[in-house]
Amino acid sequence: MEIQEILKALSIHTVLAHYGIRPNRNKMVCCPFHDDKNPSMQVYAETNTVFCFSGNCKMNGKKIDAIQFIQDKENISKHEAILKAQSLINQSIQPVITKPIIQTENLNDIFQKLKQSLYSSSKARAYAESRSIYNAKLEAGYNNGTHYSKLKNCIIFPLKDRQNNIVSFYGRNIESKGKDDRHFYTANRKGLYPNYPTVETEILILTESIIDAATIQLYTTYKGLSLYGTNVLNEDHQEAIQDLPKLKEIIFFLNGDEAGREWTKKHSETLRQLLPNITISQVNTPDEEDINSLIQGHEAEILTHLINERQILFSSIDFSNEEKNVSHISNNEEPEPPIIPSLTTTGKLNTSNADYISFVYENLLFSIIGGIALYPLDKLKITLKIQIAKSQNPLHSIRQSNLDLYSEEQLQRFIKTTSEKLEVGSKQINYAIAELTSLLEDYRNAKIEEQKPKTEKPKVLSEFRKQELIKILQSKNLYKKLNDLIGKTGVIGEAKNRLIMWTVFTSRLTENPLHIICLGASGTGKTYLQERISELIPKPHQLSFTASTENALYYVGKTDLKNKLILIEDMDGANAVLYVLRELQSKGYISKIVPMKDSKGNMKTILLEVEGPICLSGTTTKERIYEDNANRCLLIYLDNSEAQQQSIMQYQRLLSAGKINKAEEENSKELLQDLQLMFKKINIVNPFADKLIIPESVFKPLRTNAHYLQFIEAITFVHQYQREVKKDSQGNPFIETTLEDIELANELLKDVLLAKSDELTKACRDFLETLKALLIKEKKHSFFKNEIREATRINPHTLKKYLQQLSFFGYIKTIGGDKYKAGYEYEITKKDEYTNLKNAVETALDKALQDLKPKQ
Repeated sequence: MEIQEILKALSIHTVLAHYGIRPNRNKMVCCPFHDDKNPSMQVYAETNTVFCFSGNCKMNGKKIDAIQFIQDKENISKHEAILKAQSLINQSIQPVITKPIIQTENLNDIFQKLKQSLYSSSKARAYAESRSIYNAKLEAGYNNGTHYSKLKNCIIFPLKDRQNNIVSFYGRNIESKGKDDRHFYTANRKGLYPNYPTVETEILILTESIIDAATIQLYTTYKGLSLYGTNVLNEDHQEAIQDLPKLKEIIFFLNGDEAGREWTKKHSETLRQLLPNITISQVNTPDEEDINSLIQGHEAEILTHLINERQILFSSIDFSNEEKNVSHISNNEEPEPPIIPSLTTTGKLNTSNADYISFVYENLLFSIIGGIALYPLDKLKITLKIQIAKSQNPLHSIRQSNLDLYSEEQLQRFIKTTSEKLEVGSKQINYAIAELTSLLEDYRNAKIEEQKPKTEKPKVLSEFRKQELIKILQSKNLYKKLNDLIGKTGVIGEAKNRLIMWTVFTSRLTENPLHIICLGASGTGKTYLQERISELIPKPHQLSFTASTENALYYVGKTDLKNKLILIEDMDGANAVLYVLRELQSKGYISKIVPMKDSKGNMKTILLEVEGPICLSGTTTKERIYEDNANRCLLIYLDNSEAQQQSIMQYQRLLSAGKINKAEEENSKELLQDLQLMFKKINIVNPFADKLIIPESVFKPLRTNAHYLQFIEAITFVHQYQREVKKDSQGNPFIETTLEDIELANELLKDVLLAKSDELTKACRDFLETLKALLIKEKKHSFFKNEIREATRINPHTLKKYLQQLSFFGYIKTIGGDKYKAGYEYEITKKDEYTNLKNAVETALDKALQDLKPKQ
């Protein structure tokens, strides 16, 4: 029989069985040609061969057919092996065939189920996030044991054929702690990861593991292809690479260990013979690092940087010159010098790239790859590369990851190794690293300072400016002048509301500040008004946020909030911190005890305390929901009239047309900010306070009465430059409230007190008054819901809510109709109640003021 006939007739399983070797379920056997405790030899029934993947085996790297196996196993000649093979052909030995893990189910359908499991399993997500590969762009799944027991608890990656179909799976066990039970493939492993490279590929990176290839895919723009471990560059890989017509370069990016470097050398020789016209290079991976670990410990840019710094192993020029046995010199061609990083002045850090810092000391070039971590301060861990400057010898460089410059023991070992490898004196390296450490400390401290929030220096007013401001504050009609100035800053309309808000914001400088909430429907300009008035307060005097955690305010500085204006753009976003803010409003301080570790690691209980008082301002559309906060605040409602909306739109048109004097607006803002700096803390005494009685109709009179008196004091505070400073019996200075202050407060607060006296919400009240006016205009006594809907164009849900509220409080009643035809017919029961309420409030305020005037 011919050799090919023998190999065709003799099964490799027959040969293995003859020697008592039985493949496992993965068609792997312990290699008989070296000391093999874990199966490393794969049986390929399709080609009737075996292949050993162990780097310790003399048979590694070549396929072994049945005859070759017999020859090497029995250490006999080729002829003797052929005769032995012929004798085995007639033996009927049933080969042992392992049952594959994957059944006939469609692998693409299976993977879709596994993919969903990755997102639903917190354990799998946590593992993927720890490896920095949890990304929607990545094709990965998780097997919780539902499908295949051997792949249980594995992150699953699909291997694909040339048609991009999934043909097998790779599983990475997320619970394994050993090195030998982490990686699993399905039976009859075939296919490549992430897929067969496309024909457009010009540069291809070969990685050691599938997770490394996934990392390349996520964090770089290069095409990657995974080997199956350090030593497995099989026929599928080679054929896929050979079929790339536009391929120019292959980059090996294996692990930073001895095995990775050794197999890079072997594989590059193999590919060099297959592809002589292709450049082959390697990435110098830092010691004990791999692609994925680099991403976990550094910024993503480190991969691109290391790839850019790759070392050329072979090029098409080198190969052709070897074939011709002609050197570069004989061709009068000088070798192209390697790319050397630009050198900076000795003793200075080159920090132009924060992720690749360089430093030159005499003839040594130091590179800090990946930059430095700002914290913790008691460590200074870096990935350091040292090379002899301008040297073209690749051996004249050394790399060390996770080198802690504050660890003397680690540092001395590194210096000794560096000195031996670079053939440089250890004294020189000691001096260089000492200077580098000092420079890195200064650099890190500067970066930390940059990250600290910028604190504006208090503005210092000139004497001329002070005199100008005092003249304004001593004006006869001060509040009229202030209102005009506010209008010049671009605030349209809201004449009373803007003065109330400005006065409340100014009260932050007093011992008992006021608080304010701006209410109104969505889109009416609540946040706009708050922002524009807050721009009239110096920036260092305010704190603004849209959302906060429950405990955030406990960790500010003890006096950081004292006499500050706290602005909440939307109270919905600050819901978690509203309780803390209420305590600051009521008590003037907050405190909390928490356990913390001291410098020795012992747990101690410490008291966190933050001092007030604060002035709080917020906006919301939900008056009832934030009732606890509303009780502590003045409530203002925005003007939602047609005239107000037209005024705002006209301002917007003028602004768009460039007809608004922005310089004048900014000057007015600066003037009002400077006015705030002129106010000084001083006690206020209101000699008329015991005679001031708020209307009886006001709900929650205790807090409303306090707010009324505080607002009067705030107006007095604004007029401090027009009041005589007196001293009490203890010698403390104070100023007194005048009747003009009370009259101004009454004028500004009428609508606020009226709203606090009304049992309806302001929005519902406005609807009711609009409804009354509409019925009077049309001379009707009753109405249907659809008629009002057509006349006012109000949202049906909002209309229903208003009618329910009015019916609940007895302001309307049903007098006819039904819900099936035209709907119910309604009639207003209380037509003059709001007018009477207005008169009661105004009369109460005016009467109290009139009673005081004759006694002045």
